[in-house]
Amino acid sequence: MRTNITSETFYHIYPLGACGAPSRNDFTSPAGAGIRKLIDSLPRLSAQGITAIYIGPLFESTAHGYDTLDYRWVDRRLGTNDDLKAFTAACHARNIKVVLDAVLNHTGRHFFAFRDLQERGVDSPYRDWYRGVDFSGKSPLGDGFSYEGWSGHYDLAKLDTGNPGVREHLFSAVRFWIETFDIDGLRLDAADVLPGEFMDALAAFTRSLKGDFWLLGEVVHGDYREWAREGRLDSVTNYELYKGLWSSFNDENFFEIAWTLNRQFGHEGMYRHLALYNFADNHDVVRVASVLKKPGHLFPLYGLLFTVPGVPSIYYGSEWAIEGERTEQSDAALRPALDLESDRSIGGIGADLAREIARFIKIRKDLPALREGEYRQLFVASRQFAFSREITGGTGRGVKVIVAVNAADTPETIDIAMPESGVWTDALDGNARFEESDGTLSVSVGPSWLRILVKD
Repeated sequence: MRTNITSETFYHIYPLGACGAPSRNDFTSPAGAGIRKLIDSLPRLSAQGITAIYIGPLFESTAHGYDTLDYRWVDRRLGTNDDLKAFTAACHARNIKVVLDAVLNHTGRHFFAFRDLQERGVDSPYRDWYRGVDFSGKSPLGDGFSYEGWSGHYDLAKLDTGNPGVREHLFSAVRFWIETFDIDGLRLDAADVLPGEFMDALAAFTRSLKGDFWLLGEVVHGDYREWAREGRLDSVTNYELYKGLWSSFNDENFFEIAWTLNRQFGHEGMYRHLALYNFADNHDVVRVASVLKKPGHLFPLYGLLFTVPGVPSIYYGSEWAIEGERTEQSDAALRPALDLESDRSIGGIGADLAREIARFIKIRKDLPALREGEYRQLFVASRQFAFSREITGGTGRGVKVIVAVNAADTPETIDIAMPESGVWTDALDGNARFEESDGTLSVSVGPSWLRILVKD
């Protein structure tokens, strides 16, 4: 999977939300049918052009899935281990890869090692499994010891991944996932705080089991090259691009996204050789349909997502323009129960957006420059932007593409300096053709829309 990752289009599912699971696990109820129901959504996703699914967290937990109780059992609110086997097999039958959410930085308080620590205290053989354990005081939750919680959340007890017992337990679970469920990769939760040496060891271990195994890291801030590099992770979450996507439209300031893309993927870009994981929203941030001031901007925004360098991902339901805002108390609105099998409009423009996203996916698949081509800025103004993607030395249709975006409410013409002659056809509108004249390619673009031009 690693060598071909730029060819993939991801669909991100937060299953506890999508399947309408209870917010708390009672640890006694029979297994639910959520994962089995997700299998029914695969024909639609495959028809839309999805080739990889990032799904999780999936394993037994107390509440939201990131407070793991057992790494070897699917959360009963979602189904059984056999259900997950059936899901991955059904995905693979449709040539869809499966990447699981791996929560290896911390566990929940119901995890066996933490419960033993609560019961035995200083005599627990697991006293060194967690970071910062100190029996001279109490935790904020009243335990007879203090410990580190992830980002101050004490329901998420931070593991010491350098401890041999911890590492053996986690690696054994990962082996179990690969051998039992035949998964294709992992998204490492909280990768920005996982030790580099741990991720290096995990990468070597997983690739000894499956040579093309893919590792994605959740990284919000920092130099992505610290994580996405040889011998470590293949990709990281591109939060820098995520922010620039929506704020460039809201602020009528395409200079922001242009600066970001130059910094990341330009001629001297920091990440020009990396396939970063690009997204418009996810389970932790406000839905993009709620962020944008103008709903019509969803169309050119997703057009950009599928034409800039990197690996595009759609968060479940956002192809229908559904809205969702987090509150100080809850992320539930970001993670709603949805019937993913039906291809229908949930929002007013949902059906149109889903249709256009499917077109963007197909165009990206058909034009190699959009997957592999070098990036070069051609034009930028407050509400207009143009760039090229080109495979140097490549031959055939689609090795050079120009993308021109207009965020204005009126049609606009973008004049692009073009020293080479030739005719360009819009992949979104085969009847629209443009030709260079006196060193300039003048491209008319409709309101809140884009053109994807291919040289004839």
